[in-house]
Amino acid sequence: MRVFDDMEIKEAVGALGGVWKREASGSSVCGREIPVVSAGCGEAAVLYVGAHHGMERLTAGVLTDFAAEIDAQYARDGKVGEISVRKLLRRFTIYLVPMLNPDGVRISLYGAGEAGDRRAALFAMNGGDDFSFWQANANGVDLNHNYDAGFAAYSAIQRETGITAGPTRYAGETPESEPETAFLCRLLRTLHPRLCGVLSLHTQGEEIFCGCETALSAKCRAVGRRLQGMTGYKMKIPTGLAAYGGLTDWCIETLRRPAFTLECGRGQNPLPPDDKPAIYARLRGALTAFPFWL
Repeated sequence: MRVFDDMEIKEAVGALGGVWKREASGSSVCGREIPVVSAGCGEAAVLYVGAHHGMERLTAGVLTDFAAEIDAQYARDGKVGEISVRKLLRRFTIYLVPMLNPDGVRISLYGAGEAGDRRAALFAMNGGDDFSFWQANANGVDLNHNYDAGFAAYSAIQRETGITAGPTRYAGETPESEPETAFLCRLLRTLHPRLCGVLSLHTQGEEIFCGCETALSAKCRAVGRRLQGMTGYKMKIPTGLAAYGGLTDWCIETLRRPAFTLECGRGQNPLPPDDKPAIYARLRGALTAFPFWL
């Protein structure tokens, strides 16, 4: 049975041929590789990111399935959904970061021993030996709160509510304090002149989150309606703690580029691996069409 751990995803990335090439990789807190691949020769760039959170690892499988289908359809001059893959890759360069948080994925699957010398600290943070609901990285930082988007306001909330390093919600001491988020932000800053938009995959809820109440609201709403129409997911504006420190908020506020979070599938995290084929089948057309809507 597939588990979507970092080794499985590295194997899937390594099996990609044809149109895909390896880009410079990042490293996690524990030194695990964060692979990046790209395809296409278009001037405009689009980035897809999976597995910010340890128990949301199924999203990495969705993105590697997408990459494999792009590869296969390019070879036969085919389509994914209604989109010609060769047309897609002439107009755009697609960048994939299938698994941003390999340490968190391994901790969620296999326990605190995957964090090496941080093992004892993780047990203390977690309050027990069941790590199946672990979302954070090996420092106990929730990567999707570690971007510089409402960070000061969220830090105040952390202090008031007593959120500390642990399985989820802790944003860290400073924005981009974690090697995983720092790496992704460097990549995005490098791509920025060419960047059209960003799609970040999470689970679950079948929802589309975008901070639309911004200067990009008209553009984001237009793209969001297309995503909503093709996936059947419901578009929502993030509220509460979810409204702070996320990748999509940072892309919109700092890079001034449309960005969306897809909450893939429905149920309780971690979603079972058997849910992945149906989730991918529902998203594949939207993943391919997304660049053309930007």
